[in-house]
Amino acid sequence: MPPRSVLAALCLAIALIAAPVAGAAPVVPWRLIGVRPHDPSAFTQGLVAHRGVLLESTGLYGESTVRRVDPRTGRVLRQVALDRRLFGEGLTVHGGRAVQLTWFEGRVLFWAPGSLASRGFTAYAWQGWGLTTDGASLIASDGSPTLRFLDPSTFAVRRTVTVRDGSVPIARLNELEYRDGVVWANVWPEDRIALINPVTGRVRGWLDMSSLRKRLGGRGEILNGIARDPVTGHMVVTGKLWPRMFAIRLTRRVPR
Repeated sequence: MPPRSVLAALCLAIALIAAPVAGAAPVVPWRLIGVRPHDPSAFTQGLVAHRGVLLESTGLYGESTVRRVDPRTGRVLRQVALDRRLFGEGLTVHGGRAVQLTWFEGRVLFWAPGSLASRGFTAYAWQGWGLTTDGASLIASDGSPTLRFLDPSTFAVRRTVTVRDGSVPIARLNELEYRDGVVWANVWPEDRIALINPVTGRVRGWLDMSSLRKRLGGRGEILNGIARDPVTGHMVVTGKLWPRMFAIRLTRRVPR
């Protein structure tokens, strides 16, 4: 998706004043339970918990990285820069390796999650946006309403679902996180998270995260970054160039 640009700025302005998308899914209430530092220079594209730390993918050409981050302090414990020709995107961990998408470059990168040592790469047939796993398949978004469920070894498509809220297709699905039978998805360039049934693609609920804006001091771009919180066991969210991470807890079950 576009980096820092006039387009991104315009989309952010639109997102902040846009009315909710018409559809059947309710807004799910949540509570803020923690505020922590986050590197304000990180153009966050993917976030995932692994053995007590956060792994983070950052984007922009010439600035993309993969990182290990302390979830309590936001301190970058280790980072590796990507080739300047690559734009880092979604990130997950499966089968003992961290898997990182690139945006337009048709490449998936593999890393040792503990050391961030390179474990090679393979070809990728779609735009890279978000990535997560349900334990059996990789789940990938490409900016469309489609989620692809991929074989983690061959990247062959096992199945696809179209994400809809009622009858309305939901495009621009971005960073993803799978938890307890629900796919959480940022919707670029909005400060909302869709809670998706991975079997049917139906949006079961929405999280309105726009209230976090007032805690950023006018800084930051789009909400992007969702992971299980290694500290509380709930969830942690952040965004592109955000100086804060936020631990949150749902106060109501995700609707069926």
